[in-house]
Amino acid sequence: MFIEQPSFYLRMFYPHALWRKNKNEKMVYLTFDDGPIPEVTPWVLDVLRENGVKATFFCVGDNVRKHPEVFEMLKNEGHQVGNHTYNHLPGFFKDADFYIDNVIKADQLIQSKLLRPPHGHITRKQYHRLRNMGFRVVMWDLITRDYNAKLSPERILNNVKKYVRNGSIIVFHDSLKAEKNMRYAMPRAIEWLKEQGYEFGTL
Repeated sequence: MFIEQPSFYLRMFYPHALWRKNKNEKMVYLTFDDGPIPEVTPWVLDVLRENGVKATFFCVGDNVRKHPEVFEMLKNEGHQVGNHTYNHLPGFFKDADFYIDNVIKADQLIQSKLLRPPHGHITRKQYHRLRNMGFRVVMWDLITRDYNAKLSPERILNNVKKYVRNGSIIVFHDSLKAEKNMRYAMPRAIEWLKEQGYEFGTL
């Protein structure tokens, strides 16, 4: 559970980050990290369109550079975009200036003040400086772990069923690494969430 749903103590380490939205509304927030890529992201968009769901995509700047047409597709379909750094940099053990320059480089292409640090790794110094620059750090309330090839697709779906709650910010990945698990679990999770009465929002 420590991985799938971050602990109270971890959340308090970054008290101004967005971990979860209104716990009194039966609403969830689908997010996708690491894209956009042509092999996976268009399929995700098809599933979301078929289900009438809008989501938030935390994009890697270099992928936006390489695949601008896919980036335009997700924006044109009304989805929200966020920054996932230019090179998918984990902040731990990175110089603050270097890390922030990488975020700014991505922002020149993505143009969003929503920032999700890759792996959730961001130092306090990086965190405070980026907040002072107007970025909103977005973490998560439920990470599906679809990126873990050791886990079955059924386990990924079960993670959603087990840990979702009102206001959950849910993380999937539109990446090759997560593709197998995500293609199975994501559409089934949407179907199940609808059956439970959840609505879907963007951040």
